Amino acid sequence: MSNTELPRLVDPSKLAEQSVSLEGVVPLRSLTRFAEVLHDPEGEVSVVLQFGRDPEKRRIIEGRLNTSVVLECQRCMSALRTTLSSDFVLGLVISDDQARQLPREYEPFLMKDFEADLWQMVEDELLLAVPPFPLHEREECPASEALEEFERTDEVVGSEEPEKRENPFSVLAELKKKDQH
Repeated sequence: MSNTELPRLVDPSKLAEQSVSLEGVVPLRSLTRFAEVLHDPEGEVSVVLQFGRDPEKRRIIEGRLNTSVVLECQRCMSALRTTLSSDFVLGLVISDDQARQLPREYEPFLMKDFEADLWQMVEDELLLAVPPFPLHEREECPASEALEEFERTDEVVGSEEPEKRENPFSVLAELKKKDQH
């Protein structure tokens, strides 16, 4: 994989006509929306993009991205190193009508004036690749001991006979019985 930076602004239609391949990296710190979900925004994402046309002559981008990131474990709230990767196919469109006409296997990629921000596209794909609830494996999680202790305590409490509490309406039931006699 090349360590050169992926170009930011391109004319994807022109690249699709020429069947161009682009390969490069994007610094994670430069992707501000994505950096917000990271525990530590250091590093870069490796990207491979193939511009071209499908059998129906639609302009498309086939892409692959891969990065190692540090997310926040939702169980223990500490750092969780994981790899995010995504393979995607984008259909180049200039309107919402064109986007609705794309086959289901294509995600629409809206161009403005035949210019596209590839870094924004990479950021969108990364955000889609983040798991909804990042968690350490249970045995690796620093919170697992506390969780196991809680579960043991919960089992003990759950196995005891529930204490019999007096029904607050029993007094009313007694009064009703007296009135009927």
